[in-house]
Amino acid sequence: MHKRKHTKLVHEGKYVAEVEIEIIDSDNSWSPYMSLDDALKLDSIREVLRNNELEIAKKLGKVYIMDPIVAA
Repeated sequence: MHKRKHTKLVHEGKYVAEVEIEIIDSDNSWSPYMSLDDALKLDSIREVLRNNELEIAKKLGKVYIMDPIVAA
């Protein structure tokens, strides 16, 4: 089994969070996969972004605001 770091982007509304997780590579048929803790972490940050709880979201990853570009 081999673990490697991976950056996952979570988009919710006008926010995007950059979250570090571990990808697990193994010899079984489910590989590659992430741990349950990392899956719950992604669900948590999606929920706090949905509720505009940015202080909590900043503790879980880098948070960005997306603004649309108006075409000329």
